[in-house]
Amino acid sequence: MDTQVVAPPLASRRYGGVNWLGLKTLTQREIQRFLKVGMQTVFAPLVQTLLFMMVFGLVLRGGAWPGTERAYADGLAAGLVMMSILSNAFQNASSSIVIAKVQGNAVDFLMPPLSALELTIAFIVGAAARGILVGAASLLAVSWLANITPAEPLAALYYGVVASVMFGAIGLMGGIWADKFDHIAAVTNFIVVPLTFLSGTFYSTDVLPEPFRTLSHYNPVFFLIDGFRYGFIGSHDAPLMLGAAISGALTLALCWACWAMLKSGYRLRS
Repeated sequence: MDTQVVAPPLASRRYGGVNWLGLKTLTQREIQRFLKVGMQTVFAPLVQTLLFMMVFGLVLRGGAWPGTERAYADGLAAGLVMMSILSNAFQNASSSIVIAKVQGNAVDFLMPPLSALELTIAFIVGAAARGILVGAASLLAVSWLANITPAEPLAALYYGVVASVMFGAIGLMGGIWADKFDHIAAVTNFIVVPLTFLSGTFYSTDVLPEPFRTLSHYNPVFFLIDGFRYGFIGSHDAPLMLGAAISGALTLALCWACWAMLKSGYRLRS
């Protein structure tokens, strides 16, 4: 007797309040994208960090970090590690969007059943993962040139995570705004690099004359580097609670701006 197999009726897949599968898939895609070219995205930044460390360490060999008994190399190492975190988190998020635009498939991010919040989380988590990974690798790379034992581990961890999320959000916003690599290069050269270099990466802002010392405290990156350096050498140039509050609030505001841009489809739908 013949048996007829009846196909189940077609139905839309239900994801619930959060599309966990899609969120996980896009996050893995963002992480695997930079891990596949790890020599360029992870190991190459170590060369820059080591060059800065060796050059400035030789110039000020034997000196102490201003206001402390710790070696200058210890404070410099913390600043360079934070600089690696910031730049790599920014580059990961911005390059992901810009490459998609250049290839003509940026609209594909808006087609899957992923909300703007889920897209925001996936892109920023991927960027933060690269920033933290490169930061950890940089920390190990300079360990033979400086004492990297953290004096306040929780402070170092907080500022490292906040910094990677903040610049992941800035990179995402920059990638959405940019139409080609020249645009994102302009953001890097005229915004990211100046903010980083003028925020106390290589020096303590206490040695600056007025009004430059006061002006440097209006740089949001200053609080990130100052707090992160405090986590390693126990010295800071600005009130820690103020820096933590400003950094956290600014990070939340930038993440909200990313969500709003993705929700509107700004420069992605056209």
